[in-house]
Amino acid sequence: MEGFYAAEVAYVAAGGFGTANYDDVAAYLDPEVILYQAPGLPFTGTGTWHGHDGMERFLARFSEVWESMEFLGQEHWGDQDTVLVRNRVRFRARATGREVETLILQHITVKDGRMLECRPFYWNPQAITDACRPGDAGR
Repeated sequence: MEGFYAAEVAYVAAGGFGTANYDDVAAYLDPEVILYQAPGLPFTGTGTWHGHDGMERFLARFSEVWESMEFLGQEHWGDQDTVLVRNRVRFRARATGREVETLILQHITVKDGRMLECRPFYWNPQAITDACRPGDAGR
């Protein structure tokens, strides 16, 4: 999982779709990967992203919203098939320049050493949304 997170950070830092190398991220994903995002966040779209194409479209959208992301701490639990990851992460929004620090718990299913399914749970989705919304400074 550490390799996946490093590739994800590098993808966002490089500017996302069209400028970043998605192959480094894809190496950690099963071809049938599914990402389930919580509805209502500025980068979730339909909420479900399928396959390598879907993950690349998700990361493109994610990179439009976030200028940077930094993992401040991680804890992992599980085995070869199921992993729970508690991430303390700091994001900086492209539209506002505001930063938000939050916790994200991810339930990840693994197949043959690659991510097959991911369900992230955000501790404070409203803070995420507020950081991205122009005009909400000081919230």
